[in-house]
Amino acid sequence: MSPTDTSGSYRGRQVIGQQRKELTDQVVADYLDGRSVRQIANTIGRSYGFVHRLLREAGVEMRSRGGPRRR
Repeated sequence: MSPTDTSGSYRGRQVIGQQRKELTDQVVADYLDGRSVRQIANTIGRSYGFVHRLLREAGVEMRSRGGPRRR
């Protein structure tokens, strides 16, 4: 089962041990390749908060929010 599997097989399941490490590695790689937290969350079928937590636990420096500033 690939961490980027869009079948939702991770949805609602606690991810621990080696499976969590593999998922974290994939999430970090995707984020460093420029994908957004929301895009990654949608791909793996998990919440924004879960993906954000994996990234923070892995020590990834988060990018600032994008988009033009309103005046």
